[in-house]
Amino acid sequence: MKPEWLCIVLDAALDAGRAIMKIYAQPFDVNYKQDNSPLTIADQNADDIISKHLALTNVPVLSEEGPAHSYDIRQNWNLCWIVDPLDGTKEFIKRNGEFTVNIALVENGVSVFGLIYAPALGVLYYGEKGKGAFKLLVPDLNIEKLDATSAIALPLQQLPNIFSIIGSHSHASAETNLYVDSLKTIHGEVDYMRSGSSLKFCLLAEGKAHIYPRFAPTMEWDTAAGQAILEAAGGTLVEWHSKKQMLYNRKDLLNSWFLAEAKKSD
Repeated sequence: MKPEWLCIVLDAALDAGRAIMKIYAQPFDVNYKQDNSPLTIADQNADDIISKHLALTNVPVLSEEGPAHSYDIRQNWNLCWIVDPLDGTKEFIKRNGEFTVNIALVENGVSVFGLIYAPALGVLYYGEKGKGAFKLLVPDLNIEKLDATSAIALPLQQLPNIFSIIGSHSHASAETNLYVDSLKTIHGEVDYMRSGSSLKFCLLAEGKAHIYPRFAPTMEWDTAAGQAILEAAGGTLVEWHSKKQMLYNRKDLLNSWFLAEAKKSD
């Protein structure tokens, strides 16, 4: 990724976060898409802001709330941004703070850079292939720039002694529960944590949990940024059936089941 693009992406995420928090602080309406997933004005405002910033890179954007580009067009994109302007809209509606801005850069199908910003929690993660993954605290949502020297390299810690699994607040499945039960027979005591949005990948990247099994539907914009951060921190994300690295800008934007794993402790 071009070095100057990092500032553009950081500005995009912070500006989107400010817009999201303005809506979060007041009553808002909830609409529903054709697939019955929720949509708020915060999703739309954040998408507009991010799109304007990323236009400065002259790289096409695939966003959950943006234009539905056909695969005939997308298959010619060797480089593209994949964006979820507000991941965890259900958590946003619940007002539990566990929602994020997701921005990823995909090159020839591989997610090579990812940024995840949780504006309500004041924390931002980013990672780039070959350069590592980092965590930044954002104590003031009105700051104009982030000081890169304050970035904390990931993972932050050794994995817990008790085998730790991270799962979803809002998208649990019977298959996931069966898999967790199978892990109990292998590891004995397990710690099953739950978190919203793409923050699950960030907890893995930090070293706070061992695995994140996802046996329920997700889309490319739900995972692209998280995968880049996790892999830059030494972890992995593979499709469940093929056991191969998940790739992006596919013809079918619906992800298969996957297993994400933190970097194994030395």
